[in-house]
Amino acid sequence: MGAKYERIAGDVRHRIAAGGRVRRAAERYQWEKDRALLSEAVRGTTGATEYDTGLSIDDLEFFARYQTLDADSGVAAVFDVPVGTRILRRDYRTRLKGDGSPVSLTTSYLVYGVVAANPRLLDADEEPWPGGTQHQLRTLNIEIDRIVESITAHPPSATEMAELDIPHGVAVLAVRKQMIDTTGRTIEFSDIILPGDRTELVFVTQLSRWDRP
Repeated sequence: MGAKYERIAGDVRHRIAAGGRVRRAAERYQWEKDRALLSEAVRGTTGATEYDTGLSIDDLEFFARYQTLDADSGVAAVFDVPVGTRILRRDYRTRLKGDGSPVSLTTSYLVYGVVAANPRLLDADEEPWPGGTQHQLRTLNIEIDRIVESITAHPPSATEMAELDIPHGVAVLAVRKQMIDTTGRTIEFSDIILPGDRTELVFVTQLSRWDRP
């Protein structure tokens, strides 16, 4: 980790452990894309969740479950594929060690026929993958051009309330994240449920400068 990362890690670790907010900012995706070009030794030191929380891999527990399914009309529309196309669904949970509730509930979808070109990408035992999804896609010579996130809020379902340990009266933030490659295809999309009382979403919009006389 860099010096700045090291300085904030202790404070953030204490804050997260005490039920504070996880900061999720858009620059995490460029950081992940840059890391996809680095060696596995470097990529394996930290991932996007560690980036968001300031924690180390040793502070966290990671769980992944993979399954295949046939695309329903909603999933097929996002990928622009026929209904019934084979899909790889990946469910992820990451939690602070000793804490029962995960940072988020993440469900990721990929077109099975796309990722099957690298059989390792079909195996949940390969998780956590050093460098995350962007490096997984790099093994297929796929480069992500942009990421689109749509965010809504809603009262938690009974399952979300129980799994995230949300008190009554607290909403969840629902993020639909689409990874779009350099040809304009949606390659991956994720539905991410975040606890509203423990999440801070940060957006930075860089504006072009006016021409000055």
